[in-house]
Amino acid sequence: MGHCDRCGVERLAETYCRHDEIYVSSEYRSLLDDATDAAGFFAEHDISQLQNLSVLWPNSLRGKVVADIGCAAGSFLDHVRGLAAETIAVEPCADYHQSLRQRAYKVHSLTRDAVQSDAGRVDFAFSFSVIEHVGNPRAFLAEIAALLAPGGQLLVSTPNRRDALMTLLPADYPSFFYRSVHRWYFDVESFSRCAAAAGLSVTESRCVHRFGLSNAMIWLRDRRPGGKTALPNLDSPLLDQFWKSYLEQGGVGDYLYFWLQRA
Repeated sequence: MGHCDRCGVERLAETYCRHDEIYVSSEYRSLLDDATDAAGFFAEHDISQLQNLSVLWPNSLRGKVVADIGCAAGSFLDHVRGLAAETIAVEPCADYHQSLRQRAYKVHSLTRDAVQSDAGRVDFAFSFSVIEHVGNPRAFLAEIAALLAPGGQLLVSTPNRRDALMTLLPADYPSFFYRSVHRWYFDVESFSRCAAAAGLSVTESRCVHRFGLSNAMIWLRDRRPGGKTALPNLDSPLLDQFWKSYLEQGGVGDYLYFWLQRA
């Protein structure tokens, strides 16, 4: 693991990283034991769009041109296409393209392909859990910036390197957090510097935590992930909401969202 003293970003050594070709086929989804067909993807990932949509508030997509960069089977786009005037799907995995086209999305394999036809047209661009995978985050953001219309906005999400469990379990959690499909690891400061280098400015950052208190307790007890399993006497929605809010306010929730505009 490398750490840049100047910008603060961390990068996994390339020898441990997966090659980019895994995203063109179903290999990446297979590595995660995810479904490789559209219907299976929806069953597994539709619920996660509720978190993404909550960060979208109070912006309205009505009548706007919307692009999702790294959209997979297009679950997020399905949730917003009734409002948007036009929806653009950018996804390297060709297995999803037929389904995306059948749902009337304009499909591109790569962002640079979208730039050729849609530069300066996109009002809202979204890229959820993608930037940590790419070879060059600055170039990735710069390509998306080229899509944005005047006043256009970009919403990006990525894991938070300052996740509270990194401090609570320094001997066990990092081996779970650092993974071969993620090259880059950001906090608010390092991401903001990367965005600035790409000609974008962060207008808002938000830290979120997606797991209840039971997840942390299982990690502390078993030194392994517990997902969203609820432990007896720790299964109160009120307790979980307090836990999540506490971590989010301290900037140590497990995920980060960034709203960006051209600088």
